[in-house]
Amino acid sequence: MSADRELDAAGITAPALREAYRRCRALNAEHGRTYYLATRLLRPEQRPAVHALYGFARWVDDIVDDVHSGLAAKEAALGDVEHQLAVALRENNSSDPVMSALLDTAQRYEIPHDHFRDFMASMRMDLTVTDYPTYDDLMVYVHGSAAVIGLQVLPVLGTTVPREEAEPAAAALGIAFQLTNFIRDVGEDLDRGRVYLPANELAAFGVDRERLRHARARGRADEKVRAALRDQVQRAREVYTRARPGIAMLAPRSRPCVLTAYRLYGRILDLVEDAGCDVLSRRVVVSNGRRLAVALPALARAMFARAA
Repeated sequence: MSADRELDAAGITAPALREAYRRCRALNAEHGRTYYLATRLLRPEQRPAVHALYGFARWVDDIVDDVHSGLAAKEAALGDVEHQLAVALRENNSSDPVMSALLDTAQRYEIPHDHFRDFMASMRMDLTVTDYPTYDDLMVYVHGSAAVIGLQVLPVLGTTVPREEAEPAAAALGIAFQLTNFIRDVGEDLDRGRVYLPANELAAFGVDRERLRHARARGRADEKVRAALRDQVQRAREVYTRARPGIAMLAPRSRPCVLTAYRLYGRILDLVEDAGCDVLSRRVVVSNGRRLAVALPALARAMFARAA
């Protein structure tokens, strides 16, 4: 379905606002392949809002991960986004297309503004925090970087129970996806100077930053690193287990989308294990065939839910 048909279904008519949503949709399609595929299983009127939420997160994430900018430039860029966000939320207006789409989505679905502020706080942590001593320390960061993403999307998806009842599972799913990324991208994050795995849990297996660097440099993880990563995979799976009951709390039309994302991200953990947890020399990727194998049955369920 074209972007215009989605915008028509969502009742978004203002030309500038339609163009803003198109920009967010393009960002999602370009950068979030698994996430974008899952959104195709939503009802057309839901998709623009999810694209807007993704577009804003992508915008800020790109600032933080820009390898060509120094700390001062990143701080200034984040400060500019924070200022724009504060003004937009206060004045109910913005000249930036991504911010305009975000603001419209927040209004339509009554998304608490604190979720966006918490996200910005975690992104600012990325500028200076490079290690997390414990899992609890990591969760401070993950609350803003992942849990609130689940909470932002929840009103768009809709629920069959009071929203607050579904919120813990929605937050857990956001965390599960983030932990999966941390495990898959441990090598790339290390290149950026960051380790998103709890230091004390790595140390229990005799692993520290230097050992990870050594494994990255030689292109192969030793058994201690593999064991530590297997432990992190198990931790992530436990969070997926906590998140799973929340899918049944969603509106029926939204369940196929979230279940698809759940299965595809869970498949990443399978691939990590299939690789012997040696992910420091390569990045595991869910194949297009596997994406289709998961998505096509879900598409059939989505079409049934829409008809029903």
